[in-house]
Amino acid sequence: MNFEHTDDRRMLADTLVRALRDGYPIETRNAGAYGETGYDPAVWQQLSELGIVSALFDEAAGGFGGSGFDIMVVFEALGRALVVEPFLGALMAGRALAKAGEHDETLAGIVSGETIAAFAYDDGMTPVTATESGDGWMLSGTKAVVSQAGAASVFVVTVEQDGDPLVLLVPADTAGISVRSFNVVEGGAAGDVTFENVTLGADARVGGDGQGQAIVDAAVGAGLLALSAEAVGAMEFVKEATLGYLRDRKQFGVPIGKFQALQHRMATVLLEIEQAHSAVINAASAFDGDDAKARERALAAAKYTIGRTGALVAEETIQLHGGIGMTWEYAVSHYAKRLVMIDHQLGDEDYHLQRYIALG
Repeated sequence: MNFEHTDDRRMLADTLVRALRDGYPIETRNAGAYGETGYDPAVWQQLSELGIVSALFDEAAGGFGGSGFDIMVVFEALGRALVVEPFLGALMAGRALAKAGEHDETLAGIVSGETIAAFAYDDGMTPVTATESGDGWMLSGTKAVVSQAGAASVFVVTVEQDGDPLVLLVPADTAGISVRSFNVVEGGAAGDVTFENVTLGADARVGGDGQGQAIVDAAVGAGLLALSAEAVGAMEFVKEATLGYLRDRKQFGVPIGKFQALQHRMATVLLEIEQAHSAVINAASAFDGDDAKARERALAAAKYTIGRTGALVAEETIQLHGGIGMTWEYAVSHYAKRLVMIDHQLGDEDYHLQRYIALG
């Protein structure tokens, strides 16, 4: 099996890495991440104009990529720079619409970066319900901690129901919708989206009878791969930062990297990162395959692995840096928070370990 990237994919990765290296220092990232909007609209526009969102979709959806490895290289680069702009929402909402083959105008806006979309998937304390109302539905309840909910102009909302999930496309300005936005601990923004007797027409439905689960699986599968790749990119950054610190920091007149105890700890970190990288490569390869069970199992394995490894890498790199690793000004502290929190998105390591076993 050939895991080498195509020339186009390497060019895409190089372009994105260079743009983020030159124009997205940690100070710029933090100004947007912990600001009112939770991201920088100017950065989002710049990266969209480079075609980064388009690379996440195939030609049928208006993009120029869309394979598992395209998602992998984009989100690995985003993770390396700790990007908080709303790429995950674009990927998941867009994949849902593309799977259904509907709402082409909205999908085109998402792919171009002109439309910011949020995928409202996890239910909050109040489950979201949809009752039939005429030819459409009445939506009530709350979706909790929806990424970039405050910035979104459109939501793709999933509603659990007997038999098959209902997927709905809901403009953010629809009467009865309110969003309580807040910054999240690792930087970026999320929001609780409340639907109070929101009336939707028949055209709000994404997909037809019996298609809901396939649409949800397409969106969530892409999200799992993206988060796993993002984690690997973040791990690569902290790995390089920690190796550099061990070479430069001196105690008793020698670099602390000469101390055998620290070498052993760093060697463990390096091995675990390589294992996580391999799991993500395997998931990216299986993502485009015809075997749905193998795909879901590989995604579960990747998400489990980066959850377990991410916590280890975050803890060890902070410990190896000492006090400076906890400071706001030092980038590693922000990466450590993000690595820990990625585990809690779309199911944590315990959930995906059980899922992997069940799929066996």
